[in-house]
Amino acid sequence: MDRKLHLLETFSAHDAQGKSYKVKGYEHMLREDVFVGAEEHWEPTGQAEYRLDSGEPLDVMPDGSMRIHGSDVVLTRQ
Repeated sequence: MDRKLHLLETFSAHDAQGKSYKVKGYEHMLREDVFVGAEEHWEPTGQAEYRLDSGEPLDVMPDGSMRIHGSDVVLTRQ
């Protein structure tokens, strides 16, 4: 089955020094082998991910903040 990311939201976040970042939230989608008419049919998998606008992945923390993967930079949604 094919997979794709579907953009759900875009928002601004900032780090402790006040630097602003653009964050994008995506939902993972799976293409079903069933076609409705001539259209492909995609279903959500229930998985989501967040990335900086530059493509770097973010780890979502239990308190809702986000950490740039592989760094100590923590972002808070504005």
